[in-house]
Amino acid sequence: MAVALEDLKFTLQEVLDTFKSCLSEHKEVFLEHYVAGWRGLVKFMNCLGSVFSFISKDAVNKIQILVNHLNGENGAHYVTIQSMVKYELDSQLVDLTKRGSFPESGCRTLLRLHRALRWLELFLERLRTSTEDSNTSVMCSEAYNESLAQHHAWIIRKAAGTAFWALPGRATFFDVMNVGSPEQVMAVLGDTLPLISEVYQVTEDLYAQNNILELP
Repeated sequence: MAVALEDLKFTLQEVLDTFKSCLSEHKEVFLEHYVAGWRGLVKFMNCLGSVFSFISKDAVNKIQILVNHLNGENGAHYVTIQSMVKYELDSQLVDLTKRGSFPESGCRTLLRLHRALRWLELFLERLRTSTEDSNTSVMCSEAYNESLAQHHAWIIRKAAGTAFWALPGRATFFDVMNVGSPEQVMAVLGDTLPLISEVYQVTEDLYAQNNILELP
């Protein structure tokens, strides 16, 4: 591939290790580890060229906003996603009226990553259970249509559908993951995806309980 994979140094094991650290014993999600997990996922997407750039570029922007919150003067309130949601709701820093206020709130920013995480989870699960002749474009499109598509405007959905047809084959995805043979890739995916799924579900439940799953 034209992309310098050595420079990106992505490995699926890195994502596994990061998401292992995401949840506290009380099932709180540490924002620092969540962001680190997303950095790994962005590396993964970037290893595959420009196909996922419409998602990875936005993810990079969202990651930086959350890092700014973590490193800001109110960083103590952003240690976990739970503490962030409570702080921002209590402080009226979340746009609940669809007026376009607080566009860089932690709650809104993380919601965009949360939706994209579901798409990646669904796609990677399809890769894990795929066979050598499985079509990655079809798998990715199906995962997208089940998740992110409902939150994107028509023009973005159209561009995504076109981009996915340029995806490389299954073997290239497995090579990019840098964990060994296809069997080893599937084993690490088998360890990683339940962790991602749990982090996703904890976040989904938290947002649902606070009625902020549809922030503008």
